[in-house]
Amino acid sequence: MNKVLSALTVLMAIAAVLAGFGYADEGMWTFDNPPRDQIRKTYGIELTDAWLDHLRKSSVRLGGIGSASFVSENGLILTNHHVAANCVQGLSSETEDFMKDGFGADKNVAPRRCPGMEAHVLMATEDVTARVLAAIPDGASDADSFAARKAETAKIEQECDDAGTDLCEVAAFYAGGEYWLHRYKRYDDVRLVLAPESQVASFGGDPDNFNYPRYCLDFALLRAYGADGKPVRPVDWLTVKPGAYKEGDPMFVAGHPTSSSRFTTYAQLEFERDHLYPFWKRMMERERGALTTYAATGEEAERRALLQIQYLDNFIKVADGYLRGLNDRTLMARKKAEEDRFRQDIAADPSLAARVGGAFEGVARAQKIHEEFFDRYRLILLRGSRLFRIAGHIVRVAAEKEKPNEERLEEFRDSALEGFLHSLYSPSPIYADMEEVLLRDRLQLLAEELGDDDPATKAALGGRAAEDVARETAAGSTLYDPDARKALVEGGVAAVAASADPMIRLARALDPMYRELRARYEEEIEEVEQKAGERIASARFKLYGRDTYPDTTFTLRLSFGRVAGYVEDGYRIPYQTTLFGLFDRGYSFEEQPPYDLPPRWKAKRNKMDLGAAINSGQYGGYVSRKFRKPGRQRPGRTYRNALRRQPSVPRNSVRV
Repeated sequence: MNKVLSALTVLMAIAAVLAGFGYADEGMWTFDNPPRDQIRKTYGIELTDAWLDHLRKSSVRLGGIGSASFVSENGLILTNHHVAANCVQGLSSETEDFMKDGFGADKNVAPRRCPGMEAHVLMATEDVTARVLAAIPDGASDADSFAARKAETAKIEQECDDAGTDLCEVAAFYAGGEYWLHRYKRYDDVRLVLAPESQVASFGGDPDNFNYPRYCLDFALLRAYGADGKPVRPVDWLTVKPGAYKEGDPMFVAGHPTSSSRFTTYAQLEFERDHLYPFWKRMMERERGALTTYAATGEEAERRALLQIQYLDNFIKVADGYLRGLNDRTLMARKKAEEDRFRQDIAADPSLAARVGGAFEGVARAQKIHEEFFDRYRLILLRGSRLFRIAGHIVRVAAEKEKPNEERLEEFRDSALEGFLHSLYSPSPIYADMEEVLLRDRLQLLAEELGDDDPATKAALGGRAAEDVARETAAGSTLYDPDARKALVEGGVAAVAASADPMIRLARALDPMYRELRARYEEEIEEVEQKAGERIASARFKLYGRDTYPDTTFTLRLSFGRVAGYVEDGYRIPYQTTLFGLFDRGYSFEEQPPYDLPPRWKAKRNKMDLGAAINSGQYGGYVSRKFRKPGRQRPGRTYRNALRRQPSVPRNSVRV
């Protein structure tokens, strides 16, 4: 893969930056409320508004995928290979396998547009808590509260959209205690510039993936383009600066962690332990088994299934980690004791006790109700089949577009619709044979779990065998073509109702049940948790203030710590790994998969600086052009992932 190796100088510069890690002093703060005093006292660093604005506007969210940063004045974006992998895979084919061989743009090869990918930059935030809460009538039922909250947030987003903002989202923090409007700059033309071979980007496979020490180059370079087809010129970006830090240096991280659950109640954690994660682990293990069998049928099938199998491996590892924590009696006892102390503090203040009322008990009851339909709600989604997901989106968007904006399902509001349709019309390839395998597995699972006489099973299968329905549906659908999807959406309800496409028919058959269960979830679970969360959060604020950060919601956060090694099981672990370690690990395992080295890397070994620090791109950092320390100007430090060893942070959630 000469193009990638011809860019070895660039790669080595980035590799030196993608090194090391550190311990978090304290978690994932929103940019409006960083712990300035703590940082000043600990590091002697003053976080100015200008510095925070610079970092915020340099940080990039790649759609619903992961985090990145602008690293040049010409719109260059540095992210992880595993974040860009959907793009790399989507651009690949039987004749051009960029996952296997890598990709590198040069004067003869233009960057390639990533199918369906968007880049979002958070430009401004606004506290809209008072407005959202004021829209909910006193004494309103859960259903009425949900409708009022939904209508008001939709109105806020629509006003923001009408004012010319590219993308507007109202985010809930502190379990509904606060609501913030986020205004994003949106780029819908993102192109792949450079990606190494998947084998070196995820070297060590599942045994080493997202563990440390790690010996891989998990990075990719993208570029954002404007409507004029030219690279964008962001006002702010972060400068790649190899060797900018040493062990012990302070570091700052900006990223978009997916989700955490520090403020969930003990009853909610019990539900996650007993229902949520066991279910998802079982589903993912089953899907992985189906894909592994499919991949074994040939080299092309293996290529098509590779990325999804890698994702499933990581998700299964996540589920295992959660379950280990949730089944740890000591950890759960500590969580229970913390909640008990909090409730005692509330009870000691009569006004707080009256305000909170039966919030904790209401959440606990909601979990019991959720148990009644949790499995069914998830099973009818037939997760795994990408084409069925597209068909479901088409059926729903056609119906939702006919409703007033504030009454629509959240993902179909006007403020989000442009980005939603951009993703829906993605030309990323979908393979009929793999769709058949995944759909068959999910239909079989539906029948196994719910029974042949269940209305959902009857609607999906009509008394036929799952393999027959899957084969005919996958083979006969026209939805592989983005133009066919667009025609149905633009044709509206009438076109969807008249469609003979078998995947649309299947989605139509299950949609009424999906809507019924979603409405039940939103009104009986989500809204109960939101209303209770508001009361609990108000008590938390009164007792403890805002001296803690809200749970993560794929919104931009700031963390900090120091670059540092650590000791584990008697071994001293260094704060960085090197290219030498990559080759040593491969040779030590006699290059048996997943430790086999790409041939071109072995061929170029003597031309590389084996002392170059690499580490995992997931934990990479960038250097700000400046930050201010009290009394004088200092060179930039590196923004690093300070959360590697923080158990409360979901793995794969924080990426710079």
